[in-house]
Amino acid sequence: MYKISEFAELTGLSKETLRYYGEVKLLEPAYIDPVNKYRYYDDGSYFLAVLLVKLKGFGFTIQEMISVMEDESFANLEKLLQQKRNAITLQINDLTTKLKELDEFLESGKENEE
Repeated sequence: MYKISEFAELTGLSKETLRYYGEVKLLEPAYIDPVNKYRYYDDGSYFLAVLLVKLKGFGFTIQEMISVMEDESFANLEKLLQQKRNAITLQINDLTTKLKELDEFLESGKENEE
């Protein structure tokens, strides 16, 4: 069992994030001491935390992460990951277009100076 501070260091999630994830039932401690209210996490919690860190890095919202945890099926996770991939692809295309437009605008300003 890991104390919350140890678990935070191990997973890269802050203690505040772990408390919040517990409140929204996303990642609950394996055990809470009834006397001092200390939170303890186990190895199973670690694997869930690693998954949550990955999902957060992919831009998943809290609600999307809750959906993944509640469903527990790979099909749902795969579908959501594919949706995120498609959204990122659209963002890349949009940013590429904006970059090209910006470059063209900069070039047109240089032509007007001459």
